[in-house]
Amino acid sequence: MGDSRATLAGLGLLLLAGVVVFVAVVANPFGGGSSNGDTPDRPPITVTGRLGSEKQDFMRDPEVQRILREDYGITVDFTTLGSIEQVRSNTTGQDFLWPSNEVALQIYKDSHGGSVKFSTIFNSPIVLYSWANVADALMSKGIVDKQGDVYYADLSKLVPFITTEHQWSELGLNDLYGRVSVTSTDPTVSNSGNIFAALLANMLAGGKVAQQSDLATVLPVLRSYYNSLGFLEQGSGDLFKKFTRTGGIPIIVGYESQILELMQQVPESQRQDVATRLRIVYPRPTVWASHPIIAVTDNGERLMNALSGRDPPSNPDDAGKLLDIAWQSHGFRSGLSGGGSLPSTTPGAVTPFGLQGIPNDIAAVMPLPNSSVLDAITEALKQ
Repeated sequence: MGDSRATLAGLGLLLLAGVVVFVAVVANPFGGGSSNGDTPDRPPITVTGRLGSEKQDFMRDPEVQRILREDYGITVDFTTLGSIEQVRSNTTGQDFLWPSNEVALQIYKDSHGGSVKFSTIFNSPIVLYSWANVADALMSKGIVDKQGDVYYADLSKLVPFITTEHQWSELGLNDLYGRVSVTSTDPTVSNSGNIFAALLANMLAGGKVAQQSDLATVLPVLRSYYNSLGFLEQGSGDLFKKFTRTGGIPIIVGYESQILELMQQVPESQRQDVATRLRIVYPRPTVWASHPIIAVTDNGERLMNALSGRDPPSNPDDAGKLLDIAWQSHGFRSGLSGGGSLPSTTPGAVTPFGLQGIPNDIAAVMPLPNSSVLDAITEALKQ
């Protein structure tokens, strides 16, 4: 009798073990999925898309790639392309587009019709980058002023100055060649160039948002100005690298995020040299470059939801980390809800990047013209 009881008990344990194994397999059929983002709702996928060059270092960040892979089962295969080209080009084979402003999003909506799934992940103001001697020379003309540690450019003074063929020699900068100008990316293909052209149009329209009725006056000035600049880079990242590596361009248009990202990447021993030589100048007014990711397919929507935080990570320890990385390592402001996404609120505080002159708040922000006016500006600058 004792042997039969032992046998029954052993059989019961085996059956119980079988039930446990069965439950485990049903609950997690992919085996080990919690560490790789693999669940019935998150099978591993590769998501293909296009994004602005200013975001490529964020997407190449090993920690970003780890979180997307392990928590969401997502690997991203991307190419860089200017924002305007992204939304005007054929999207066959693309799961997502990630341009750098909401005007590009509107162009996409207008051309594709119906409901468009999107989420604005990052924000970064348009700024000017210059060198210490150039900024000082512009300060002597009252075009740039310094408030605390922050440099500001008065566009109501700067725009007339750069569109009326003043020479660098007039500012005592005899080593610089030719007319005073602000170099942007190609406004017909790149977001930062397109936004700056729109900002110029606003100022040429009397400091108000440019309307269709202003174009007859504004467009000839814009065409003349951009023709004088010659060859223009097609990507914001390419222009910024050229600016910082050659030192031969007096002023460029860029995103605030670019200098913050650079300060994170350069060796600590070189940060003081960069901070001493380079100036970040905030235009007044400026415009926000919002970065809406557009989901073209369901896979693109999975990436969008992961980046925006709509879909929580499988590892709770990674919650909010993508937005933290965006600010702390790449300088993208993502709003008050994205912990660590804004600089310290202490007046005059140094940013985590060891760089003075980054304001806590971006004021004097101007709306962009509507998409039909921007289309007219873009077409005119192609001629």
